[in-house]
Amino acid sequence: MWTVLSMQRLIIGIAGGTGAGKTTIARSIVADLPATSVALIEHDMYYFDHSSLPEDARAQVNYDHPDSLDNALLIAHLDALKEGRAIERPNYDFVHHARKTETTHVNPTTVVVVEGILIFADAALRDRFDIKLFVDTPADIRLLRRIRRDMERRGRTFDDVRRQYARTVRPMHEAFVEPSRRFADLIIPEGGNQRVAIEMVVDRIRRQLAS
Repeated sequence: MWTVLSMQRLIIGIAGGTGAGKTTIARSIVADLPATSVALIEHDMYYFDHSSLPEDARAQVNYDHPDSLDNALLIAHLDALKEGRAIERPNYDFVHHARKTETTHVNPTTVVVVEGILIFADAALRDRFDIKLFVDTPADIRLLRRIRRDMERRGRTFDDVRRQYARTVRPMHEAFVEPSRRFADLIIPEGGNQRVAIEMVVDRIRRQLAS
């Protein structure tokens, strides 16, 4: 399924629609590997900073389009980690739609797991991944998960979530996320419920590390 890799470090990309269960899959993979050998990076942390805009204008930005994310910075960070150099990963405030002033120090590790909705939509970013996974979950389940997440953790109302879903989330999913599944090496159905698929991926990583 995957080609034999000669590189010393592995970068794994996990894509899928909003609420698909990417974070669950990513954290399960990370938990199954030695803590010092793996790092997790969320694409969401690389949204461009909109602190210069008024708050109401920030809410109107299309955050579901690939251009809303600083892919150039993420690519530079992945290249640095691949070369054994530490990075300062940005942190994003989803309530106020702005980057936080503090960053997170990430040391180079043997395995880097990157998860995000649009990580396969950008060809240059996509090329950085040695293993590409796509989490495939029905739209109604994804929507329910997004409503819960945005209301509980991101300070949104139900009407906020509903409007954003209709205005940008669903059309951008159809335009960019769903077509990107064709680049995946493995498609994992039903979000985080597929333990067998997780074990297959972890076993592949362990064999690569052992070699």
